[in-house]
Amino acid sequence: MGDLLESEPHPQEVVVEEGGRRVVTMDSARYVDASNTDHDVVVAASYIGVLPARLMAPHRPRAVIGHDGGIGKDAAGIQGLYYLEALGIPAVAADGATAELGNGQDLHDEGVVSRVNILAEQCGVSPGMPVAEAARRLLATDPSDTEVGTKVRREVVETSPTGRQVVVTDSIIFARPEDRDRNVLVTAGHTGRSGASFLLEFRPWGFICSDGGGAKNDSGTAGLAIVEEHGLAGASVSAMTAAIGDAQSSYVDGIIAACNEPARRRGVEVGMPAKHAAHLLLAEVPTS
Repeated sequence: MGDLLESEPHPQEVVVEEGGRRVVTMDSARYVDASNTDHDVVVAASYIGVLPARLMAPHRPRAVIGHDGGIGKDAAGIQGLYYLEALGIPAVAADGATAELGNGQDLHDEGVVSRVNILAEQCGVSPGMPVAEAARRLLATDPSDTEVGTKVRREVVETSPTGRQVVVTDSIIFARPEDRDRNVLVTAGHTGRSGASFLLEFRPWGFICSDGGGAKNDSGTAGLAIVEEHGLAGASVSAMTAAIGDAQSSYVDGIIAACNEPARRRGVEVGMPAKHAAHLLLAEVPTS
């Protein structure tokens, strides 16, 4: 069966061609082949889980757009985004309610982006964007410009009257010198012992991290007490409410699961949305 499929022409349709680069639609990730190398943005109407990603990755397409399969249990419908990210391939998932599975043309024409990996994000693709537009952006942006492993997410989401900022970035290790004693960092690493060492190194004005699912002996939040001894105000979001490793999820979806006393003095409470907690952490330290 495998030999038969390899010997037959794979049904593909070129919908855009510019300067030797193409957007190519197909009904299955199985149809990606050696003709779809770094000049092709592949729009394949399989779910974009690990198995379809494994089928496409050896051919090294320029970028991949798939179907999110309803995301599903353990986010299996989109796990291929991160498999491809590790291989340096921008990848995008379309909302399952907007595009048909097994219909590449419908995915291209009607699909709306639901999830992206960081490489696609750095190419200008974002959730809510039509798939056709996302494909053109991926076509126009050289993936080598994304500098895998060096560029990181960093977004200022709030600035206080005093000039302090809430900065969303995926890890405390991405803090900058200007964050020291000034900015609130919303990150997505755990708040364990090693996380505390980085927090003490960079010393932000405040921070929000993940609780890492709690872990044995509540080790996922052990860093809160460690940094409290040094006066740092911080909190942890529940990993059941926000995706660990994704600071945007921490900020938008996260619910505070734990906080230390300096954070409580600024008004942070367990059960509070992370976005509100980050705003409160901007406050000046109470004098009384």
